[in-house]
Amino acid sequence: MKYYDRKINYYETDQMGIVHHSNYARFFEEARVAYLEQVGYPYERMESDGIISPVLEISCKFLHSVRFGDSIRIAVRPISVSKVKCAFSYEVTDLSTGEIRAKGRSEHGFINPEGKPVILPKEKPEFYETLLKELEIEN
Repeated sequence: MKYYDRKINYYETDQMGIVHHSNYARFFEEARVAYLEQVGYPYERMESDGIISPVLEISCKFLHSVRFGDSIRIAVRPISVSKVKCAFSYEVTDLSTGEIRAKGRSEHGFINPEGKPVILPKEKPEFYETLLKELEIEN
């Protein structure tokens, strides 16, 4: 499991000062990008290797409100890896209290710039092995 910390900006909130639900997808993306950097395979490398990773599915369960000025930690980890896709889980906690504020999940495919599936073990074995190694560490 890797972590990504951030502070909530005013523009991410609604009139009540609560983070708008649409921002959680962005938070998950920020955490996933940081995660891939931490494991040595940043998005820039993925894309220069010809891998595009569209979101296939995303979900979030909101447990407690996150507000303007809060600092949060997002724990991110892979939960499944196949030849053509992977999934991550996310847990958003308040940095000052440790309270879990939200939990989420996203699934991503792997395609090339022409939109054709990338078979990771065959075409990008180093990236595939990186994901598998991280999955094993988490389980």
